[in-house]
Amino acid sequence: MPTPHPDTEKIKVNCAVITVSDTRTPETDRSGQLIQQLLTQAGHLVTAYAILKDEPILIQAKLEELSGVSDLDVLIFNGGTGIAPRDTTYDALAGLLDKTLPGFGEIFRWLSYQEIGSRAMASRAIAGVYSQKIVFSIPGSSGAVKLALEKLILPELIHLVGQLNQGKNS
Repeated sequence: MPTPHPDTEKIKVNCAVITVSDTRTPETDRSGQLIQQLLTQAGHLVTAYAILKDEPILIQAKLEELSGVSDLDVLIFNGGTGIAPRDTTYDALAGLLDKTLPGFGEIFRWLSYQEIGSRAMASRAIAGVYSQKIVFSIPGSSGAVKLALEKLILPELIHLVGQLNQGKNS
């Protein structure tokens, strides 16, 4: 699908990858590894990586910590977006966002529906802005990560960061 306004400037975006899981380790975190790989292949930088237990206080603390890193542009959380009792990423992040991008979750679920059918409705993927950082929260499956990165995040990353930084240095 063509981009309405192609990015003329190819900038490197500084990103953090945060996996939310009670069971994953750096060795078993395939989704976190895939996010890092796709970002790097697209020419961006992964400057922070962490695995957190699915605890709202830990998720919020990591959001707050990373929002204080001045040269960080984007935070990508993966995992904890379903409706199981231990899925708390959405709940931890949604109320803190300064602005939301409702279209991200809507389009993600629509694209997911085309791949996995009606189970896509259980995804609580969300995106928005927190403290001048773009924040994405996506499911933790490798398929969902690939879909979110390739179809939504990577095509718009430079544009979104540019929009957020408009007038910042004036």
